[in-house]
Amino acid sequence: MLKPLLVVEDDPGLQSQLRWCFDGFEVQIAGNRTEAMILMRRFRPRVVTLDLGLPPDPGGVTEGLATLTEILQFAPETKVIMVTGNDDRRNAVAAIGLGAYDFYLKPIDAEVLTLVVERAHRLSELESENRHLQQQIRGDLPLRGVIAASPQMLKVCQTVEKVAGTNASVLILGESGTGKELFARALHEMSQYAQGALVAINCAAIPENLLESELFGYEKGAFTGASKQTRGKIEYADSGTLFLDEIGDLPLSLQAKLLRFLQERVIERVGGRETIAVDLRIICATHQNLQARISEGLFREDLFYRISEITITLPPLREREGDAILLAKAFLNKFNEELGKSLRGFTKDAIEEIEKYHWPGNVREIESRVKRAAIMAEGQHITISDLDLNLVDDEIQSAPATLQEARLRAESQVIRRALIQFDGNISLAAKELGVTRPTLYGLLEKYHLKAVSKE
Repeated sequence: MLKPLLVVEDDPGLQSQLRWCFDGFEVQIAGNRTEAMILMRRFRPRVVTLDLGLPPDPGGVTEGLATLTEILQFAPETKVIMVTGNDDRRNAVAAIGLGAYDFYLKPIDAEVLTLVVERAHRLSELESENRHLQQQIRGDLPLRGVIAASPQMLKVCQTVEKVAGTNASVLILGESGTGKELFARALHEMSQYAQGALVAINCAAIPENLLESELFGYEKGAFTGASKQTRGKIEYADSGTLFLDEIGDLPLSLQAKLLRFLQERVIERVGGRETIAVDLRIICATHQNLQARISEGLFREDLFYRISEITITLPPLREREGDAILLAKAFLNKFNEELGKSLRGFTKDAIEEIEKYHWPGNVREIESRVKRAAIMAEGQHITISDLDLNLVDDEIQSAPATLQEARLRAESQVIRRALIQFDGNISLAAKELGVTRPTLYGLLEKYHLKAVSKE
């Protein structure tokens, strides 16, 4: 796949020369600032070559510097190479002070300029990788804000990392409380739209008669009470990400209008006739079965395919092996700080109960239960009674199908519990389990478990 490169040059002869001299790049040509910004929003190039003299000031530098400023305001990580004549050397140096990556003096030597562009692109890639790594360095968290170690969730996190850098529409499925908005935020922050805003709207929380104006905005006088022109959520998300939560509850009357926007990337405000172009990433989420709603005539099939170019399904907490304890400990640390407590952890019986419980409310429920327990606890550790969980039928609901599965699950859970209890200390975990360190390492490999040694 060719890498996008934007060339901003008003001279037709140089445009033709530059269009064909960059191997490995998909070259886009702009002749002025307006065209340049349209192509910046459409292709998001890492590197731009920018002529310092652009119309309407081809003999000066004001328009070239203004274009540089606007590009960097829109995408600060862009490497802008100023292309200028020898007599503009001082102004080119001034452009470096404004944030340009480098400057190149005319006449054009295609081979040399290509090397400069390739070096800039490689540096941009390295910086992007570094930012990505920095986002991951949050303890041992797979994504910022995501607390998980189970194979099920690690697989989801890997999928998020793969699709975040694309402009594909993403549909996040999962039960209530599984963290759909958290993953939408992770997708936004790791995407090329991260410099823009993440604008969220819950399609189930707003009355149908208000939802259209909330999404698309409205013109003054469009309806009673419309006293001024008002932008909608879609416009506010321009150059960023629009997150439509509970998309399954979007009324049919609005589904056609949303589909038109997704196809054409333009909107019209309620009561207006002007079309407004919007460039954004769209992420949708729902706990509902959209295929069933399509069969019932409640959701458009063509809209479903538009919003689900990539589908990510979040597993419920009961299917995330070992994550309940990780979450409980993380929330305890949080509420210790918020409530001014110094609770040291959970009793062994409380940990076992956390593992057994079905967690129908998922992550939201465990957060609520731990907060209650932190408030009610009288000792230094949270007990079973502090959690106030009801285990009726939970063990039956989550029971494995065979004895072999039961043995494997039990052994895996006991190992996870020990690792979490001793914060990854292999020696203490092995002692608690009554095995040697080499044996424990072998078990970790067998069950594909990871432990960060704190020894």
